[in-house]
Amino acid sequence: MPINQPSNQIKLTNVSIVRLKKGGKRFEIACYKNKVQEFRNGVENNLDDVLQISNVFMNVSKGEVAKHGDLKKAFGTTEISEIVSEKGEVQVGEKEREHDQSALRKEIATLVAEKCVDPATQRPYPVGMIEKAMSEAGYSLKPNKNAKSQVSDCIKSLQSDSTLPIQRARMRVRVTVPNVDSERLRNKVSEGAEKIEEEIMGQNDWEVILLIDPSQFRVINELLQKECKGKGRIETMTFAAATAS
Repeated sequence: MPINQPSNQIKLTNVSIVRLKKGGKRFEIACYKNKVQEFRNGVENNLDDVLQISNVFMNVSKGEVAKHGDLKKAFGTTEISEIVSEKGEVQVGEKEREHDQSALRKEIATLVAEKCVDPATQRPYPVGMIEKAMSEAGYSLKPNKNAKSQVSDCIKSLQSDSTLPIQRARMRVRVTVPNVDSERLRNKVSEGAEKIEEEIMGQNDWEVILLIDPSQFRVINELLQKECKGKGRIETMTFAAATAS
């Protein structure tokens, strides 16, 4: 026997519920996922692309629409466009939260695997091994931050709290400095390097190939910009792990 669904029941597909307590009552709106933040950031201005249903509810899942009197009392208006500008709390379901955390963890692990190596072999680790080390280290995800901004903290956590030997992959760079500046800058350029692989004194320029920690790239670049008046340069050749034998 078929089951008749209530006519006011809302099918929650691809939905984010934004909830706000005001004037002693709880109000909800049903939005499309990923559109809430875009609307708040001013990227999306078309409410039809943000709201699944152009109504304010007391309870979205039960289809209970808020009364005009309650809206007027709480917000001073019944205009949807004005009410939705209030910043309520985005409600995230348990399954959605677990999915988002899993995806974020995988993305962080992938970025760490791209930037780090096994110190003994200078080869990158598989992403799955990085994820296991993150669990071992008890690394806590920050859901309100993107993966890229969490990579450095994650690497530090793995180095201090996991048994996985890990270090940042070294960069192989070429630094070129005019001969007139080479004597003055040679020591300053070289002191940030873990290894000097090759030096060439040309007719006009001094060129050196270095193995450096990625954090030194900016240091050397700023030095060249300051001291060489735009005539010195640093170029990335490879991450050393990519060519390790």
